[in-house]
Amino acid sequence: MTVTTYQVEGMTCGHCVSSVTAEVGKVAGVSGVDVDLASGAVTVTSAAPLDPTLVEAAVTEAGYELAGKVELLPQVSGSCCGSGGCH
Repeated sequence: MTVTTYQVEGMTCGHCVSSVTAEVGKVAGVSGVDVDLASGAVTVTSAAPLDPTLVEAAVTEAGYELAGKVELLPQVSGSCCGSGGCH
């Protein structure tokens, strides 16, 4: 499973969230889409890594702009903060 978070600009309401969710959900291989309106984050779950141009095209089709991919630290198993260096 691959989880990737993108930053989307221009969303202002629930209709925006619905539009982005619907369009990104149509991309082949996508199994889940979670949109956070407040931050503009769109988290996409897929079985394998997706071509980011396909996600960008879906966001554009919905009427919004993909500002980039958000780099998140991988969560280390058994770690409370993801760094693996907890005391």
